[in-house]
Amino acid sequence: MKIMKIVTLALLFAGVFSSAVMAGWDPADEEHARASADSFKTHSGLSRFFESAYGFVVFPDVYKGGFMLLGGGRGKGYVYEQNNLVGRSMITQVNVGPQLGGQSFSEIIFFRSSSDLENFKKGNFVLSAQVTAIMVTTGMATNTDYSNGVAVFILPKAGVMAEATVGGQKLSYRPY
Repeated sequence: MKIMKIVTLALLFAGVFSSAVMAGWDPADEEHARASADSFKTHSGLSRFFESAYGFVVFPDVYKGGFMLLGGGRGKGYVYEQNNLVGRSMITQVNVGPQLGGQSFSEIIFFRSSSDLENFKKGNFVLSAQVTAIMVTTGMATNTDYSNGVAVFILPKAGVMAEATVGGQKLSYRPY
């Protein structure tokens, strides 16, 4: 049992840190990011965020997995300021608690003001437990609002995952 935990932990960290080696950013990734943002725009409850937010970061593909008591996720995204591409971002998630499975999803984070976006650009941005991601569905609540200048939405894509975990998301920023 102890060997299984060590192997799982080693594979998790190998996957998270090996993705950092892929430093090349293909222009097709930017098109994929814009298409992902457009898919969020089709949900009427989000239109007001696109109209009023100073900026946003979109992660077209975030991959998450967990086994036993440890899990994590990783994805790359693009940062937009007043609808202009200004940088790239990486998201890293770590979860602790009972979990099993894997999933992929898109995530978008809106920043209400220029100061909220500037705080993100300073780097090492961490979403606290108080900021909750809202799952985008057809019956999504339209009364969702910003929490500390940030609004987070996810759009499930594929996979099955059961979890009762505690964790967080760390985001990095690199100017374009």
